Amino acid sequence: MIALCILSAKAQNNIVVNPDKVVSKVSPEMWGVFFEDINMGADGGIYAELIKNRSFEFYKPLMGWKTTGEQLKEGDLLVLNRKEKDSNNPRYLHVNSRAVKKGDLSMTNEGFKGIGVKKGLTYDFSVYYRQSAAGVKLHAELVDSTGKVLGSTVLNPERADNQWALQSVTFTASETVQKAKFTLWFEGAGEIDLDIISLFPGDTWKKRRGGLRGDMVQMLADMKPGFIRFPGGCIVEGYDLSTRYQWKKTIGPVANRKLIVNRWNTEFAHRPAPDYYQTFGLGFFEYFQLAEDIGAEPLPILNCGMACQFNSAELVPLDELEPYIQDALDLVEFANGDVKTPWGKVRAEMGHPAPFNLKMMGVGNENWGPQYLERLALFTKAMKDRYPEIKLINSSGTDPEGERFDLLNTSLRKMKADIIDEHYYRAPEWFLKNATRYDSYDRKGSRVFAGEYAAQSVGTTKPTNKNNWQCAIAEAAFMTGLERNAEVVQMASYAPLFAQAEGWQWTPDMIWVDNLQVYGTPNYYVQQLYSLNKGTDVVSILADQKVIAGQDGIYASAVIDSRTKELIVKVINTSAQPLTRNVAVEGGKKLAAKGKLIVMQNANLNAVNSFSNAVNLSPKEQAVKIKGNSISLTMQPYSFNIVRVPIQ
Repeated sequence: MIALCILSAKAQNNIVVNPDKVVSKVSPEMWGVFFEDINMGADGGIYAELIKNRSFEFYKPLMGWKTTGEQLKEGDLLVLNRKEKDSNNPRYLHVNSRAVKKGDLSMTNEGFKGIGVKKGLTYDFSVYYRQSAAGVKLHAELVDSTGKVLGSTVLNPERADNQWALQSVTFTASETVQKAKFTLWFEGAGEIDLDIISLFPGDTWKKRRGGLRGDMVQMLADMKPGFIRFPGGCIVEGYDLSTRYQWKKTIGPVANRKLIVNRWNTEFAHRPAPDYYQTFGLGFFEYFQLAEDIGAEPLPILNCGMACQFNSAELVPLDELEPYIQDALDLVEFANGDVKTPWGKVRAEMGHPAPFNLKMMGVGNENWGPQYLERLALFTKAMKDRYPEIKLINSSGTDPEGERFDLLNTSLRKMKADIIDEHYYRAPEWFLKNATRYDSYDRKGSRVFAGEYAAQSVGTTKPTNKNNWQCAIAEAAFMTGLERNAEVVQMASYAPLFAQAEGWQWTPDMIWVDNLQVYGTPNYYVQQLYSLNKGTDVVSILADQKVIAGQDGIYASAVIDSRTKELIVKVINTSAQPLTRNVAVEGGKKLAAKGKLIVMQNANLNAVNSFSNAVNLSPKEQAVKIKGNSISLTMQPYSFNIVRVPIQ
């Protein structure tokens, strides 16, 4: 009896991996990112424009601007409207100047929660103007809270034929300041019209003028995501259909893109954002370009004729759905069409004659009910008739269980949906309990996209949610179940992606930014570790002949990477105790004598990262010795452990 107990204990302490037993392939798109313009994710975030309300199109035309001057008189600065001539960008500023010195007539922009200024960095100032006679000079300055000038330039408008023209000039900042302002002061007598007053830093991604914030894109590139889902999220639906996302209005020259209010402007009483708009400087062309830049598959989500069902629940009648369906068909042509096609030509004119190779598209975001199924059926038929190769992603609603989910999941599987999008914002305990969620899913049926998920430390939509280690390690444990079931789960992405430190509406979020800095949360590093250690094939990993999903607080999955010829084992210890396990590798493959161990760990489940300690919880790497074909793995309490070993 004693001998049997000893043998049983040894068996329980063994984790058995067999690289010869391939369970399934891992989708190249498996681990990706979800982007939505929430929390100032686009304007004031990854879209690097520093001027708020640059074209005076906010509900309050001068929101973000302050006008001053010793010579300022009523009527000297007027916002005019040319709606009948330009419905996309109708407003502009008419200036009547009599200024002879600084302080006579000026206007100051506060930026998005201030303007971050970096010493030695260049800044590109540009403006559209119209004048019938030259005479007014524009002095552009970045100033700190005391009025000290951090960098300045002078722009002399050259054209004087009463036609709109664009002119730009570059200057360099002399100091680093977290919250500066932009001042434009006038010198000279005369009248001039101004529009799209713009300022971009010189360190945009790939140095593209008018581009994206480089450090934020770099955080995404460092993840090597398999896909990027855009543009959301609830902004796809809009509060009502008038504020839904319409991709055709976000392409072409930036000056022609029509600004709309962001649906997160007034969504949360605890975080009102009256100055939150979408300029669409980051539009569908830029999303496709971003995906291409970071090696990710583009995954656009389109409105299906339904506004947000939590808000207005506005619907397009079925017999009026055709324009929405045509938008989806035209998007495929825009992304993939030959330059001789109408929408392929538009893409080429924007500077990208080569196709973007779109392979998949989402129809609707978090929509539910029979109304969604009716509209989806029409979208699916039209798309499959024209582009059968495009995989369609369908919504399973807002929750991972309940009547809404059951109706959609059952109906979509009967419809043989390509991919079903499941969302779960739940407590950490839910993620631990659901690591086996997909073990019983049909291997031959529709695939799953875990399109939005994040453990909630306090409760869904609670403003006090934190990106703490308890949430991140629960997600890591849950992701072993996604990886083990890669035959069912094709893709997964944490949500939301970005949050501005002072401009957020929703927590938790994966990456936090302010005007100068960016840091990844513990959740970011968990996502990154899975993506960087994705492998190509899921292989068998068992303990006592069972999948490892909570026994003694341990969760595990394993893959091989056929390209690098490595075995990658992920083991999470969610218990408060250190645990030692022997990872025994069976089958015909031999392990190399050395490998590496990557560990994320903290004994404090409330531990977080911050601007002052950005890598408090981040991966640490060390060498590990291999004896024979087994690995002795000692796991610290609350730790995420990855063993990566060459195999022969």
